[in-house]
Amino acid sequence: MAGIIDYVKDESVNVPKSDRWVITKRGVRGLRKSMAGWKLLVQWKDGSKTWIPLKDMKESHPVEMTKFAIAKRIHDEVAFAYWVPYTLKKRDAIISAVKYRARKTSHKFGIKLPTSVKHAYELDAAIGPDCTLWREAIKKEMHNVGIVLQILDDSESTPPGWVKATGHLVFDIKIDMTRKARWVLDGHKTAKPVHSTYAGVVSRESVRIALTYAALNQLDVMAADIRNAYLQAPSSEKHFIVCGPEFGLENLGNRALIKRALYGGKSAGRDFCNHLRSCMVHLGFLPCPADPDVWLRPALKADGTSCYEYVLLYTDDVLVVSENCETILRDGIGKYFDLKESSIGPLDIYLGGKLSKVTLENGVHAWLFSSSKYVQESVKNIERYLKSKDMVLPKKAKTPIRTTYRPELDVSPKLTGSQCSYYQSLIGVLRWIVELGRVDICLETSMLLSHLALPRQGHLEQLFHIFAYLKKHHNAVMVFDPSDPVIQESDFEKRDWTTSEFGHLVDLEPLPPKMPTPRGMGFKIVAKADADHAGDTVTRRSRTGFIVYLNCSPVYWLSKKQSSVESSSFGSEFVAMKVCCEYLRGLRYKLHMMGIPIDGCSHIYGDNQSVLSNTSVPESMLKKKSQSTAYHYIREGVSRDERRTAYVNTNQNEADLLTKILPSGDKRKGYVRNILHYIFDYS
Repeated sequence: MAGIIDYVKDESVNVPKSDRWVITKRGVRGLRKSMAGWKLLVQWKDGSKTWIPLKDMKESHPVEMTKFAIAKRIHDEVAFAYWVPYTLKKRDAIISAVKYRARKTSHKFGIKLPTSVKHAYELDAAIGPDCTLWREAIKKEMHNVGIVLQILDDSESTPPGWVKATGHLVFDIKIDMTRKARWVLDGHKTAKPVHSTYAGVVSRESVRIALTYAALNQLDVMAADIRNAYLQAPSSEKHFIVCGPEFGLENLGNRALIKRALYGGKSAGRDFCNHLRSCMVHLGFLPCPADPDVWLRPALKADGTSCYEYVLLYTDDVLVVSENCETILRDGIGKYFDLKESSIGPLDIYLGGKLSKVTLENGVHAWLFSSSKYVQESVKNIERYLKSKDMVLPKKAKTPIRTTYRPELDVSPKLTGSQCSYYQSLIGVLRWIVELGRVDICLETSMLLSHLALPRQGHLEQLFHIFAYLKKHHNAVMVFDPSDPVIQESDFEKRDWTTSEFGHLVDLEPLPPKMPTPRGMGFKIVAKADADHAGDTVTRRSRTGFIVYLNCSPVYWLSKKQSSVESSSFGSEFVAMKVCCEYLRGLRYKLHMMGIPIDGCSHIYGDNQSVLSNTSVPESMLKKKSQSTAYHYIREGVSRDERRTAYVNTNQNEADLLTKILPSGDKRKGYVRNILHYIFDYS
């Protein structure tokens, strides 16, 4: 929704202000609750406009509706007076609570973070007398920071144009649970640079695509880690500091010029990215416009076939796909950056997950990605926390959350400040686990994520239930299988669109300009989409879910509440199909710009016959005009032969796992086994 632009009221059914009060059966005087006769004109982001009843807008966009009523000075009307003040108070309470909790962040990945050097030593001592995790992290960091600074003698003056700044030690925990100390610049106290400071990282989707491409084209994959990444890049800012006791007694009180990019600086991330990118350009690689942290270079394999070499950058983590990975790392990137020697080699641990290459039963080589180690470490941290509270994880957890539980109906006590920080920390852990391939908890994590701003005790208990489920079923592996998928082409009949409204677009898929020439073997795209109509029992919003495969390799999955209320399952399924098609168009663009061939159109499965008829039959007419945007968007892509849709029985639609809370049984286990391997073999 772009905004609410107008309203209209039907005086014949609207309740006048003179009748705003009513006497209840108990004799209590209260405001009358009636929204009869009111409609709002809503403008959508695509430019279209729709008249929607007030009762629907109140449920789907209460805050926006409240702001509109106040701006138009109609908040004292009967249709608004009974709920607008309550909405404002609840909004202010939620915002205030979130601001308070943001200042109280105390955990990451379920582990307590120190607030000072002294506190760090105390946390080490609490774990055991031999524990030096935080102490070693501090010692290592102060040694590394030394190369960034140019210490000035008392007789030396500060160069013109250099500005005084301050800094301090901060503490963090990496994805693999390694303790990390950083001396950071107080960038929030420095002037804002005139240039952009954005610095991105490669998307997990691009990593999955690259691994599948490597397996399909029989390319090697290696990784490396850049040592003290930011500290190797020259700084574009001019700051100096006065050394504190953490720099040693010999430097106490001396001025020091910051010559290289330092963590905390407003431009530090950008400085490092620019430095690394200049190296990649020098090596002959070009950035992919669809993901600037994917770099590609044309190459020839030993057998003479053409392909692309890829370098994927996730800050200081480098992933290389090529027949000559070690040459690129050691003689290319390693010539200009200091790489950790122990990190150079075949993929083992990447972004918190374990990678290994295997040969499948059909003789095809594939990469396996397992989050088991990360999950087990996370569970141990949860159990350590619960032990301090004289609590334990639930003993029985056959599904991620109880099948009868609805988080929107939870009325248990609200969590306090420190409990809220811990809840938010656990949500962060689960979101990353989902990114690492645990599609089976995607829906449940999304549902509890909706209550991040105002969590309750019942929500936290269900988080513990998810971790109990993960403890029992931690041994899940996602296989990036490049094998050709089994597609019944007869289900995806190509129809004649020449006499339809899209007759001038038939078979004309728009290809991106300046796309590289496709090299190597390519992919077939398969997607399965589903929706749960009115699944939220309070707002009655539906939920979209879909999963996308390249050949037989899952590369993307989504479970998300729809942004508006749909009056029928037809509408919610249509919206889900549209969201899936929008993603697929972006995926096709990315594959084109990565130089990866696409074998034919995208094949989309759904389980709503009406939606499929409206999208695949040229003569089909839409009877519900509220779905016209989704209707025309999907049909245009079908007419271009960019995508085709077909029916799949709901019992074979894995997207069902992303929209509905399913009980433990053959149906749910079948869905999960189609996506994840070994998950139920050792439970």
